[in-house]
Amino acid sequence: MKLIIDTVKKTLERVDRGRSKGFDLYSKEAFELISRQWLKVGWSQKYSYTFTWMGRPIIQHPEDILRIQEVLFELQPDIIIETGVAHGGSLILYASLCQLMGKGKVIGVDIEIRPHNRKAIEAHPMKPWITLIEGSSIDPKTVGKVKKLIKPKDKVLVILDSDHTKEHVRHELDAYFSFVSPGSYLVVTDGIITDLKDVPQNKKYRVDEGPCEAAQEFLKKHPEFTLQSPHWRFNESPLTENVTCWPGAWLKRK
Repeated sequence: MKLIIDTVKKTLERVDRGRSKGFDLYSKEAFELISRQWLKVGWSQKYSYTFTWMGRPIIQHPEDILRIQEVLFELQPDIIIETGVAHGGSLILYASLCQLMGKGKVIGVDIEIRPHNRKAIEAHPMKPWITLIEGSSIDPKTVGKVKKLIKPKDKVLVILDSDHTKEHVRHELDAYFSFVSPGSYLVVTDGIITDLKDVPQNKKYRVDEGPCEAAQEFLKKHPEFTLQSPHWRFNESPLTENVTCWPGAWLKRK
């Protein structure tokens, strides 16, 4: 696909497989086309590696950060489980929201929590709201440790953000779906990876199948879940689609 932007004529032309279509440069359609390409360029330039939350690198796209906080505020969960800890910025984000809401705990799971990251997380003011579990997210022993921290009536939301291969995500879905409360979400992050095969700097993920495909397979076997992006709590624009690295992420338990 080719995008041709003419700032003088104020047009955007999309050329795809020999077919051309023009748009007003300042239209909803142009915004969506440019945004999708911007996400890919941003991934190439490690744009999400330029942000922190309360001092810890968060490695998330800004819109995804804002959308998840909207969901957490609306749901008011008792337990937030995240696989994939890295520097701990996401855990700190969720913990800070728990503090503000006056409820909730965060469980972070990672196969390896590097000593310097663990030290920084454990020294952080938000640590009282965080429990760290080191171990493979799909190891039954690890899953068992998580289960012990959940009370029968807890409202639980799960975020999968560790290894983004289809096989691993599929195993995580099977391991954690039963923890998700009715009305809450199982969030399968970074489905954008299957759209990054032409990104020069994307050496790790050049795949045809990833988180989105794992989620689709899961949904076929689990009718109690549906693919449903959260509604926007505020919108005075014509826009309707998220600018996100998490397409196909939001699996809602009915």
